[in-house]
Amino acid sequence: MTISINGKKADIILEKEKTIGDVLAGIDDWLRGSGHRLSGLEADGEKADALSIDSFFNRELAGLENLNIITSSWAGLAEEALLDLLQKTRDYEMADFEERKGFKSLWENQTAARFLQEQIPDLYEFAEKSFSGVGWAPTEIMKIIEERLRELENPQGEINNASALIEGIAARLEDLPLDIQTGKDSRAAETIQIFSGIAEKLFRLFNLLKIEGFKAETLTVDDIPIYNYIEEFGSALKELLAAYEARDAVLVGDLAEYELAPRLLKFYSAISKPAVSSI
Repeated sequence: MTISINGKKADIILEKEKTIGDVLAGIDDWLRGSGHRLSGLEADGEKADALSIDSFFNRELAGLENLNIITSSWAGLAEEALLDLLQKTRDYEMADFEERKGFKSLWENQTAARFLQEQIPDLYEFAEKSFSGVGWAPTEIMKIIEERLRELENPQGEINNASALIEGIAARLEDLPLDIQTGKDSRAAETIQIFSGIAEKLFRLFNLLKIEGFKAETLTVDDIPIYNYIEEFGSALKELLAAYEARDAVLVGDLAEYELAPRLLKFYSAISKPAVSSI
């Protein structure tokens, strides 16, 4: 049997694989490491797209002459899914009451929606609620989609343009203990929300840089490997949110001022243009 990837013969040696699913499982790590995802299959000329691939997984290799594994870049698939969602959101906004009734069920069974559900679950959830009439307005969803498209198109540019935003939220984190002590609850809550959103955005952009070939494994922050630093950052963020929910003003203040504000600034500095270009 000849195995090809995107039409080019691949040097894959079969050992104990009995089904198409076994073959795909064997190259899954390679696919993810290359920044690509499975997007289609051709078995002896019979095609399966991303929506019908599952039905091919249990197909026996015995008697099969040609298997062509079709892959696409994660960024390319994400862009297609986001553009599709942007158009669907516009359609939903223009739809009348009757047209909106079955809109969500039709959308969530499409290939683009399934990709979002697996790969960009937060945006899938926002869209699902909006199409159910209980979430954000379509105009707000479109703003988020457009932001994610900008991130895909130019992650380094998005990072570099966030400098003032990062410095501003770091300053607000340092002010958080005083806000809580003086009863400025709405400002304190807003600070926590903005900081969480900015941190999530930086993590997304960092992952996009890796897809583009950024050698993250060589990067350190305070002599700590970047992945360990991110893990510690995430743990501190969870601790802050828990302390805020428990109304522990002292712990919130300590974490915000002495842990998260400096961590945010250092992480941003590590992935900003000067640091990236030197690697």
